[in-house]
Amino acid sequence: MVERKLLVLFGSQTGTAQDTAERIGREAKRRHFQCRVEALDSYDVANLINELLVIFVCATTGQGDPPDNMKMFWRFLFRKNLPPGSLCQLDYAVLGLGDSSYPKFNFVAKKLHKRVLQLGGNPLLPVALGDDQHDLGPDAVVDPWLLALWDKILALYPLPPGLEIISPDVRFSAGDVVMIQPQNCPEDVQQFCQLLRLDPDRCFVLKPTEPDASLPALLPQPCTIRHLVTHYLDISCVPRRSFFELLSYFSTNELEREKLQEFSSAQGQEELYSYCNRPRRTTLEALWDFPHTTCAIPPEYLLDLIPRIRPRAFSIASSMLAHPDRIQILMAVVRYKTQLSKPRRGLCSTWLASLNPEQGDFRVPLWVKKGGMKFPADPDTPVIMIGPGTGVAPFRAAIQERVAQGRRGNCLFFGCRQKSKDFYCQAEWEELVTKGFLTLFTAFSRDQEEKVYVQHRIQENQRLVWELLNSRNAHIYLAGNAKQMPAAVAEALQSVLQLEGGLSPSEAEEHLIALERSQRFQSETWS
Repeated sequence: MVERKLLVLFGSQTGTAQDTAERIGREAKRRHFQCRVEALDSYDVANLINELLVIFVCATTGQGDPPDNMKMFWRFLFRKNLPPGSLCQLDYAVLGLGDSSYPKFNFVAKKLHKRVLQLGGNPLLPVALGDDQHDLGPDAVVDPWLLALWDKILALYPLPPGLEIISPDVRFSAGDVVMIQPQNCPEDVQQFCQLLRLDPDRCFVLKPTEPDASLPALLPQPCTIRHLVTHYLDISCVPRRSFFELLSYFSTNELEREKLQEFSSAQGQEELYSYCNRPRRTTLEALWDFPHTTCAIPPEYLLDLIPRIRPRAFSIASSMLAHPDRIQILMAVVRYKTQLSKPRRGLCSTWLASLNPEQGDFRVPLWVKKGGMKFPADPDTPVIMIGPGTGVAPFRAAIQERVAQGRRGNCLFFGCRQKSKDFYCQAEWEELVTKGFLTLFTAFSRDQEEKVYVQHRIQENQRLVWELLNSRNAHIYLAGNAKQMPAAVAEALQSVLQLEGGLSPSEAEEHLIALERSQRFQSETWS
């Protein structure tokens, strides 16, 4: 069977060509191609003679000059000693991005197209000349050109039997993040409406309280009180000082007003912390404590008083190559106790856990964002992934993607409290270890008397870590809780650099910083 591999190479000055190249990469993955997207100068141009299918995306800068990140490639391509038929097995297409107000409009793309043709390449389409000056921007040319290009490519490399093009609604790759917009539970909404003496089914048109104040996006007008409270008001968050200040203006009860003014004064901040932050008291619970004031709140001030529900970010824990029609996340339901009798609950995790698809259709408002972590395009580059707890989520996506592409250099350090209770994806990891796709190190901190964490496993396996970093140019990735773990892992890695690499403490620290700068050490942590 013909390997369905596609290489997208870009030369970008301001980032537009890179964005377009990454878009083409996502479209390639939706068509089930193994696809790499690389800057032209990061790519070893000597390998071009082995490539079968390449899309070049390049901008033109200034007076017809190539962008900075393709200058070395440009010099190599125009060497006089390159044999005329050296690219005879290459099918290619060139997409240019330029500005027709300059005399040398898309000069680099035109010249690149001709040069690859000279060297024996087979052009799939004429060069595309995207123009910033067009009313619709470069997309006026890019969109129809890409449609025609995919027709040509799929004629050469048909979809494997049983597979269909993945819908453009799902676009994502390993390291990306899904944003989920949660909502309040019906009981809390009912309680809130009772407290404020509001009819939940009452329809009203929301008007800004200030002339320049913005209203929530996608809010239907007119809107029911129930809809507003369910989807927009974060009644489960811990209230801020400004909440008590605004509340004091509505208060007609002297005792309540005095307390509210104290909470919003500079002198009352310690007491406010003890009342609100330490026990994690919610806005709804605070409103219970001021019943006379609460029932006097005018509905049009609700959005000034109570913040909007913010979307929650989750690392995507699956790859489109393994699960083309779904997005999976790894989520722990947040539930903990404080001195208040009722357990504290996470708004988003509790809401998601309460949904039951078998009891009828439900919709989860979500959208995908590019994540901060980028995994290596070169298939020979190994990756060291350190993901305790739910921090392992982006690495599950990366491992699934890399395994689907046949990449074996995957090393995972996973930690949790107890093997029997929170060893996420255990069966999946163990199967990949058996098949030789994964090297796995586990740290179960509570399964023995002394605590064992991922940093201890890194130090125990320092020779392997050093060998992967030093000899095989490995990339390191870290994800998880932002408290003590990132600093402890950084310390363990510095220790490896000292003990195995012979670096001094300050050299080891500088080396780790250099790895971060070059994006060979990437981290994503949250509190």
